[in-house]
Amino acid sequence: MAILKKEVAQLKTPVLGVIAEETKDPYCVLVSCILSLRTRDEVTDAASRRLFKQARTPYEMISHRPDQIEKAIYPVAFYRNKTRHILALSKELLEKHRGHVPATMAALLALPGVGRKTANLVVTVAFGNLGICVDTHVHRISNRIGYIKTKNADESEKALRTTLPRKYWITYNDILVPYGQFVCRPISPFCSRCKISAHCDKVGVVKSR
Repeated sequence: MAILKKEVAQLKTPVLGVIAEETKDPYCVLVSCILSLRTRDEVTDAASRRLFKQARTPYEMISHRPDQIEKAIYPVAFYRNKTRHILALSKELLEKHRGHVPATMAALLALPGVGRKTANLVVTVAFGNLGICVDTHVHRISNRIGYIKTKNADESEKALRTTLPRKYWITYNDILVPYGQFVCRPISPFCSRCKISAHCDKVGVVKSR
């Protein structure tokens, strides 16, 4: 982890970390997390900024028509479904949480369109509480290096909660996501420039650079 932390300091910060730092707002982090699913960082960043120019609170969000939100967030993946989820969770935040984003996994998971990845990201990035956000990069790299052996992200989160020291929980995603984007890529990873290659089992790696 020490080696990886040093390496990713030279790489581009994931968009959700940038948004969290700029806005200091759990609601903006939550909405951006929804937008980021199955969507590239640069698309998420641009869509989030367009949307937040129009609405930055649940009350402002529900004052917009669905087509207005769709236009702002396009071309994020599944933008129509995400629009419905954003409007539904905004309404629920107003009705059940006085317009505030809850800081617990249970309450977040009860919101429309919020899965474990999004809930963990909000808990860790927006509130700084313990959680392990497992996306495709975290799942892939954790298995590739041989640290865990799991079939999907939910299994990986469960395994990591058992094996990963708590001091790394919050930063684990922050470190592995940029490393997975720029070095330990899904296909043909850059093993030749990976500083932890000697410690990696290279599970599933057929070809590398």
